[in-house]
Amino acid sequence: MSRILVTGANGFIGSAVCPALAAAGHTVRAAVRRRANGRQGKSADDGTRGEPGIELCEIGDIGPDTDWMPALEDVEIVIHLAGRAHLPTAAAHEIEAGVRVNVAGTGRLARQAASRGVRRLVFASSIKVHGDRSAESPFTEESPVRPDDPYGRSKWQAEKTLRQVEEDSGMAVVILRLPLVYGPGVKANFLRLLRWAESGVPLPLGSIRNRRSMIGLGNLADFIRLCVEESSAAGETFLAADGVDLSTPELIRRIAGYFHRPARLVPVPPRMLVAGARLLGKSEIAQRLCGSLTVDIGKARRHLGWQPPVSIDEGLEQTVEWYIKAGHSRRRTFRPGG
Repeated sequence: MSRILVTGANGFIGSAVCPALAAAGHTVRAAVRRRANGRQGKSADDGTRGEPGIELCEIGDIGPDTDWMPALEDVEIVIHLAGRAHLPTAAAHEIEAGVRVNVAGTGRLARQAASRGVRRLVFASSIKVHGDRSAESPFTEESPVRPDDPYGRSKWQAEKTLRQVEEDSGMAVVILRLPLVYGPGVKANFLRLLRWAESGVPLPLGSIRNRRSMIGLGNLADFIRLCVEESSAAGETFLAADGVDLSTPELIRRIAGYFHRPARLVPVPPRMLVAGARLLGKSEIAQRLCGSLTVDIGKARRHLGWQPPVSIDEGLEQTVEWYIKAGHSRRRTFRPGG
């Protein structure tokens, strides 16, 4: 078993990865920007929930000058989940901040980790390295690199920085290019989708014929654990997903079923949706709802023998259960079964 530093430990992904690693017998050092409410010690708000095998450390803001050395003491493996997402294409200061965190901050961590003798770094990158649309064929690890937004470009720059550190130091780097991640605690667009599905309001999405890959938190935590434990993962790049692709209408129907609500999907031509969204400045949302983005996880299956342990239906049901119990829903209790 290994001593592992997890960055972004109190984030959406980190709060699932840390307990999964601890349950597998690893010792986890959970790095957070700051403790909840400025208090010292553990807090439920830190996302670690005080599980055995997890210790908390505060590292402050992430950037080119972050001092990671105290957090890296006696650490064998680093899992780098922290980063800046959702970089607006027109806000120069936000793009600059994203580059500072995602690129310079990642490089700083990697170089200090290598100097400390860390033997492996697992990095959560994004499928956006390949672009926002997979067209006819799913993305693979060999697909052309064509990031078309600031976030994707920052992740690609971070990947290149890590590979250079790997070459210079010998520290093995594992890169995970992830599609949309969902599960308990999800925010942003997927949370909006849950609200739409629960509301039962008519949605103009009935004519969409796309395919989208996603990965649930349980499957992602399991895959990260495997990338920590398997020697054959060292130096590799992987795509990871649930292994089942859904269209936007299929996804909404399944979610609505767990709310025991009908999915009212009105057939509107996708071109009209995209044109209307462009006029409203919501082109990115329309692309996610109408466009296809699929990934091939064949390499993960062949190279690591990985099979997603949680079905997409289980993952969606767990997400709806969390949504209701967390108070986002008008309902008070969760009734299992879709």
